[in-house]
Amino acid sequence: MSDVDPSPDGPPWEEDAPDADVVERDPDTDDMFGAPEPAGMREAEAAATPVAATAPPPADVGPAAHADDGSAYTVLARKYRPHAFEDLIGQEAMVRTLTNAFATGRIAHAFMLTGVRGVGKTTTARLLARALNNETDVIDRPSLALTAHGRHDAAIMAGQHMDVVEMDAASHTGIDGIRDIIESVRYAPVEARYKVYVLDEVHMLSNQAFNALLKTLEEPPPHAKFIFATTEIRKVPVTILSRCQRFDLRRVEPEILVEHLARIADREGMKIEQDALALIARAAEGSVRDGLSLLDQALVQGERGETVKTEIVRDMLGLADRSQTIALFESIMAGRTPEALELFRTLYGYGADPVQIT
Repeated sequence: MSDVDPSPDGPPWEEDAPDADVVERDPDTDDMFGAPEPAGMREAEAAATPVAATAPPPADVGPAAHADDGSAYTVLARKYRPHAFEDLIGQEAMVRTLTNAFATGRIAHAFMLTGVRGVGKTTTARLLARALNNETDVIDRPSLALTAHGRHDAAIMAGQHMDVVEMDAASHTGIDGIRDIIESVRYAPVEARYKVYVLDEVHMLSNQAFNALLKTLEEPPPHAKFIFATTEIRKVPVTILSRCQRFDLRRVEPEILVEHLARIADREGMKIEQDALALIARAAEGSVRDGLSLLDQALVQGERGETVKTEIVRDMLGLADRSQTIALFESIMAGRTPEALELFRTLYGYGADPVQIT
């Protein structure tokens, strides 16, 4: 029988133990082994006491720290994207037609822009959206006289305007996206003059999506405009095409593209040989965006302040040297088959594209 009285609140092992009296040892007395505390022990313990760490000085984040890290660099294709119809190169016929249409007020309710990659379809669509909603202190009607001071210009070119809806049809091929457009097209614009719907790569829409769009394109509300862009016009149903005003954006001629690339290289403070620009324009195949991307790549091939040579661009593009190409054709015309095959093998080994070997 235990002498401990049972507690009604619980078993005795759950009771809190009394706090033990802790007596600090006098540093001047001997420890339990009879030895005095070593000299300097207190100083060492004090030194080992953690203190708040001092934050290191902030690193230099000024312009010099990021001068060469490429974080603020913008590729040429985006840096020199046209901001007015006058900046579009090689599309004079389209610009002339649109200018007359806006001047006379005969503006279509739907536009179909078609052409190969990089000729300015998406850029033209945004310029059209700006022109339809052009609003400045002196302009209060649709106009192609675009300036940098338009009320809606910055938001539209950045793709952030609430009344200009951009949809990538390649990512929204089904009928759901078109239903959302049909539902929202009934409402008037919030800020702008027109509600503009830009559908890029429209040929990727399904047949059901195209059919759902027919009635709205046939009788759209007066405040709505549609702009379609496609690289494969043959895949767009004729029922859609018949409801749109079509513009075929042409490939840019090599001579015009060379002049354009030369102006941009000069504005960038870079030097590049004229023949090198001709090679880039030829490789771009009429695409301004491809030409600017290749120019971007070529300008980093040369040392700072030096002229980019034609040979460097030829090696970059995997093209054959002209003298070796001439020798190859001479061997073929003379019937020297083994020599021609050897030259062809040499050019192929240098990385020349057989399709572009001429």
